[in-house]
Amino acid sequence: MIEVNLLPGGKKRASKGFSFAMPKLSSLGGGGGDAGDRYMMFFGVAAAIAIGYMGFTFMGASSEREELGVRLEEERQDSIRFAALIEQTNRLTARRDSIAERVNIIQEIDAGRFVWPHLLDEVAAAVPEYTWLSEITYANASPLQVRIVGRAGSIYSVTQFMRRLESSAFLRDADVQTIQQQPSENDPTDLVQVFELLVTYESPPLDELQTVPLFDEESSAQSAAPGGN
Repeated sequence: MIEVNLLPGGKKRASKGFSFAMPKLSSLGGGGGDAGDRYMMFFGVAAAIAIGYMGFTFMGASSEREELGVRLEEERQDSIRFAALIEQTNRLTARRDSIAERVNIIQEIDAGRFVWPHLLDEVAAAVPEYTWLSEITYANASPLQVRIVGRAGSIYSVTQFMRRLESSAFLRDADVQTIQQQPSENDPTDLVQVFELLVTYESPPLDELQTVPLFDEESSAQSAAPGGN
């Protein structure tokens, strides 16, 4: 308990209460006290912990750097391998495009392979009696046209020939270019009609064509049988 003397001239009485005194700094030094030893031990442990933490962090950073280096090398190897695959794919794509272009050219040629056989076959089938053909020549490309030169015994034979040509599924527009009466080469007293026609070729619809297999059923069965050639 703290007592205060309020009377003038009175003496201050010593109080018997709680008192606190700051420790001297000299006791924290190397004076050999227990408190100094404890503080020194605390700082030593703290320094050891800090050094250990920094070492652990450094080791972790080194390990992560090595791992990143390994991953970078793997990625580089994958990049080299993928670059080779891409180059090979580009070469195969270029070869495929080249083959496709050649196939298209072959298909275009193959599509027109039977044009002239069909045309000549239809012209030959349309020739009536007393009519002779002397020349069939190419006249135009688009549309395909041919020039037919021949001789006939009469105008009726020429007209019949033109009608037969236009009734074909492959021919149309049989137009007379020239027609005149001339003496026959074998008998000058015999007069014939020398004519020149221009005929246009056209491809008929596929549903109007009648197709046949290249091989009969017996040959197909033998080819499909084991050991068949």
